[in-house]
Amino acid sequence: MSVNYGSKRIVVGAHYGVRDWLSQGVTAALMALFTFIVLAQVLFTRGPIGYDKWAGIFSAQWMKVLTFVVIIALLYHVWVGVRNIWMDYVKPVALRLTLQILSIVWLVGCAGWAIQVLWRL
Repeated sequence: MSVNYGSKRIVVGAHYGVRDWLSQGVTAALMALFTFIVLAQVLFTRGPIGYDKWAGIFSAQWMKVLTFVVIIALLYHVWVGVRNIWMDYVKPVALRLTLQILSIVWLVGCAGWAIQVLWRL
């Protein structure tokens, strides 16, 4: 007598697709909202926009924090996309891991540079 338990297919990492899709959508919406806020400030600024007025837009602490949050969202958005490209198209594991590490180092460096630009450390 044989027992047929059926074929159970175990898909490792299948739940990441929805999480990645949702994070891409949320970060894209946040970046779009930020773009509209900056555009509104630029459009409602009187006179020619020079360095002083542009720096004035980003001088408020709330704008610096919002800008940094959007930069972090952008970096995460980029990471999800680039990671998926490396996983889908680079088959040698060592090369894929190297590219992922280089991508992480580059994105962390961009975050550090953003902090320096926003708060002039």
